[in-house]
Amino acid sequence: MKEPAHILIVDDDDRIRDLTKRFLTMNGFRVSGAADAAAARRLMESMAFDLAILDIMMPGEDGLSLLSGIRKGPSRETPVMLLTARGLTSDRIEGLRLGADDYLAKPFEPEELVLRCEAILRRSQKSAPPPDEIEMSGLLFNAARGELKSGDERIRLTDAELQLLTVLARNAGEPVSREDLAVLTSAGLERSVDVQVTRLRRKIEPNPKEPVHIQTVRGIGYRLMPD
Repeated sequence: MKEPAHILIVDDDDRIRDLTKRFLTMNGFRVSGAADAAAARRLMESMAFDLAILDIMMPGEDGLSLLSGIRKGPSRETPVMLLTARGLTSDRIEGLRLGADDYLAKPFEPEELVLRCEAILRRSQKSAPPPDEIEMSGLLFNAARGELKSGDERIRLTDAELQLLTVLARNAGEPVSREDLAVLTSAGLERSVDVQVTRLRRKIEPNPKEPVHIQTVRGIGYRLMPD
């Protein structure tokens, strides 16, 4: 029988932490709680977690600092979801830059939290990491080298196009929001992401007007589909 996923919830608000812990437990997860970053670090030193949920606004060391520490330590591969105050876009952007896998604004619906946890765990529990090389209609993209080639010929990509293709390749088969693409690349604005996608399609797609590799996911963003 498969062990339930073990989730760490870090929040200084006892009521929110306990309610969240109870709801996740009811939905089949194993859950541990910590009231601050120091307690979370002690737990992560002694136990393995499949997912950590960190509140950003905590006294003392905040969630962003804890996230940064996690990404530099032995638990660096642990997926992390951030709980952010509604409207604080700067915290969300900084969290994504530090390596957060997802974020959820407070107050949130418990059902949405469960769905987001399940989505993160599905992505993190894939049997194999994304390949270094991805093939698309005869083109070969090597993310590690930052090269797009047609046979022996290298296809020139601008820095912005390379950043966009790399992020999509790392999440091959999964939709990436336009908002996240704007943050994780130098595009800066969602409109700029759309422009870069159009330019990249001209270099990759057999028919840019009917894209099969860089697909639009309505209401979300874009998804890269290799051969």
